[in-house]
Amino acid sequence: MEHTVTALPTTRQPGCPFDPPKELIEAREQSPISRFPFPDGHQGWLVTGYDLVRSVLADPRFSSRKELMSHHPLVDLGDIEVPPAPPGEFLLMDDPQHSRYRKPLVGKFTVRRMRLLTERVEQVTAEHLDAMEKAGPSVDLVTAFAKPIPSVIICELLGVPYEDRGSFQENIDKFLGGEVSDEELIAAYTATQQYLAELVAAKRANPTDDVLSDLLDSDLTDEELQGMALILLSAGFDTTANMLALGTFALLQNPEQLAALRAEPELTDGAVEELLRYLSVAKTFMRTALEDVELGGQTIKAGTAVILSYNTANRDPERFTDPHVLNLRRQEGGHLAFSHGIHQCLGQQLARVELRVALPALLNRFPTLRLAVPAEEVGLRPETADIYGVKSLPVTWDV
Repeated sequence: MEHTVTALPTTRQPGCPFDPPKELIEAREQSPISRFPFPDGHQGWLVTGYDLVRSVLADPRFSSRKELMSHHPLVDLGDIEVPPAPPGEFLLMDDPQHSRYRKPLVGKFTVRRMRLLTERVEQVTAEHLDAMEKAGPSVDLVTAFAKPIPSVIICELLGVPYEDRGSFQENIDKFLGGEVSDEELIAAYTATQQYLAELVAAKRANPTDDVLSDLLDSDLTDEELQGMALILLSAGFDTTANMLALGTFALLQNPEQLAALRAEPELTDGAVEELLRYLSVAKTFMRTALEDVELGGQTIKAGTAVILSYNTANRDPERFTDPHVLNLRRQEGGHLAFSHGIHQCLGQQLARVELRVALPALLNRFPTLRLAVPAEEVGLRPETADIYGVKSLPVTWDV
């Protein structure tokens, strides 16, 4: 029988900050694909199973185009016409437009290039750990550690003056954090766009040694460069910052796993992959069927919206043994935290380098690191946020 999920949950279970909402876990237990009536009456689908999510992500018959996403999973947009993604914002485009923007960037984010950044990430991490130690023994790990490290690195890669980080961090928080009004969100997005327009103009006038300047010799317009910079800046900062903070929180709540990571540095690479799977901070994405497609025994009609639940796919018991357990020794790879297919995260190797360096360094510098408040008082981002994580993480340690 067909299974139906009547609404997307807007909260997680109390005491379960790392698990997908209970309603989504139950949906996956019933079926890897469920009918989903959108608030505007559109009859769409919710895909919660690993194999089906991966299949959709690899299938060009499912589109990422923004203008096709007129059905919102939480609110009725009425007769609002959704415009195409602005030039350069390739995350919400299909090929060939998507490849036009992504292709010049691929060589900038290779495994080799990102590994060459390791020494710089180590320096930045050490500087912030030194500052933490001086400010301690109690700090908010989000502002002292999780945000500044990826912020420094992405600023340097793109050639963004680091002194400007405060304003763009605040604006990115607003349009990805899920807690501001539509007016505030639009204002934050507009301010970021204006800043990036000025940045691109400055690079045209005085190119420097950075990714943005490297792209000036291409046929990309300033508007296109501005859109590409927005994608790189927000993704390169927000996702990794939330992984660092939420990952630390998860380790502190799993002391046996934390002790193993401290005792066995060789676990680091696998630990990072397991935290990415377990937390899945980029929770959901959408696609629209361009033609009728058979999926999981159902016919997805052309024009139908499909919600892809990454966090339940990464907790699918048919793919991962004991999926709700954080196991840093897990051998099963292939998580979807960085998506899959042509839209697989361009900066995934950068995120891995930052996580592999920063998390062990933090844990080794502060062997008695612990929460400074009860776990239930940690400030979590709402489920409506594009990227899940913690707003603050008060920690302390013995001096």
